[in-house]
Amino acid sequence: MFWPPVALLLLALAFSLVDFDGFHAGVSAANQWILTRFDWLYSLASFGAVVLLGWVAVSPLGAVRIGGPEAKPILSRWNWFAITLCTTIAIGILFWGTAEPMFHINKPPAFAHAAPHSPAASQFALSSMLMHWTITPYAIYSVPALAFALAHFNLGRPYSLSGPLSLVFGRAATGKGGAVIDAIGLYALVAGVAASLGAGVMTVAGGLFHAAGWHDGAVLRLVVTGLIVAFFVASSISGIQRGIKYLSDFNIKFFFILCAFVLLAGPTLSILSLGFDGIVDYARTFIPRSLNLGERAGAPWTRDWTVFYFANWLAWAPITALFLGRISVGYTVREFLLFNLVGPAAFGALWMIVFGGAAIELDAETQGALTAALNNDGPEAVVYALFEALPFTGFVVLAFVFVTFVSFVTAMDSNTHSITGVCLKPNAPGGQHGKTAIIVKIFWGALVGAVAWVMTSTTGIEGVRMLSNLGGLPGLFILIAMGAVIIALRAMWFEEIRAGRQPAPKQEKPPEP
Repeated sequence: MFWPPVALLLLALAFSLVDFDGFHAGVSAANQWILTRFDWLYSLASFGAVVLLGWVAVSPLGAVRIGGPEAKPILSRWNWFAITLCTTIAIGILFWGTAEPMFHINKPPAFAHAAPHSPAASQFALSSMLMHWTITPYAIYSVPALAFALAHFNLGRPYSLSGPLSLVFGRAATGKGGAVIDAIGLYALVAGVAASLGAGVMTVAGGLFHAAGWHDGAVLRLVVTGLIVAFFVASSISGIQRGIKYLSDFNIKFFFILCAFVLLAGPTLSILSLGFDGIVDYARTFIPRSLNLGERAGAPWTRDWTVFYFANWLAWAPITALFLGRISVGYTVREFLLFNLVGPAAFGALWMIVFGGAAIELDAETQGALTAALNNDGPEAVVYALFEALPFTGFVVLAFVFVTFVSFVTAMDSNTHSITGVCLKPNAPGGQHGKTAIIVKIFWGALVGAVAWVMTSTTGIEGVRMLSNLGGLPGLFILIAMGAVIIALRAMWFEEIRAGRQPAPKQEKPPEP
């Protein structure tokens, strides 16, 4: 499971350096073929994940405690929520919270029946962001995470992506078959991490240029990349109870402060009014959007935005689920859904309403300053154009650059835990803290950092981002299979739960703490 993703990542990097145009064209064509052929299944499976988790919440399975009746949590509820949020959404909201609505208000699709920059386009933009960043993506994360948590901690299945799948597919998901599943999931996550790190480096470097006038070139990006890698590797080595616990706690508190500042310093009433309209439109169109019905069916916008987002979530979800499941031990399934689905989705809605609404309103007030930033300097520049329209610009920009840096360190920390856990053999000496694990974390940190820096220095980051989305196709089928695992677990425990008992099946191996 270790070498195949390494080899594929290096081959993709070499191909992009030798012939970037050919590389980008090939990956783009592959993505378009997949999204065109499987868009209906992406939509159906993602909506099915939402329905499945709603059913689980009200079923007897919701009362099961992850790890068994005597299991104790390793994290407080606050730290659990903070780590979950920072692991899954923190990077995206900083980059896309202000950039995405600019795309939608400038070029709304035909089925929106809205003129560019009109109130209808603004409402459509905000409801689209709620679709892309709240309930559905967290359902995509929560299904495999819940299946893994119950299979690993309650049934003693191995710490791997294939572990819970063996409950449904038996030996086909173990041995070499399991290694293939884990390797595919690992490659999708590593490529996605490299692309995300590259986007983060560009955001931080752009902020330093905006605030201090430092030249945004290869040298500055190398320094930023090196610092992020050094910090997240050091944090990962220190363990969950130290590094990521404190980083995520700081991160989430700063998110709330920054969100409150933008809401109060910006056009508050307009943001709240637009937010209300966006929520109403999101609720009204949730099922047609989810299932790609009506005029949306086959529309290029739906495929290029909503389905593309679903593919991206699905590429990250399988391996990230191992970490989310691991930190959930000691809590019930209903508590799991509250802190892995409901809470993060609510925060995502709050952030998108505040930052997305502020971006839309301030773009109108400044005669298109944010749109100009998007067109002239790229999506990473939009948030800084937003801050230019607010008070205390210099201080806020520096604070935003700092929290962006910490956000990337936090997210990479958690993903490094998952990557290393998959690469280690069962019962490896020292687990995540052994010498081998430390070497593996340093190796992946250095490799991901090198790929991200090369890509941002050669304008190839878009290619690797799209390459990571190819993992969305196997991730799609993994999501469906994990849903089957949850249904099987519910059937397995139904009678015992009704009788007020929790089963204690014979464990294949002692669960990891």
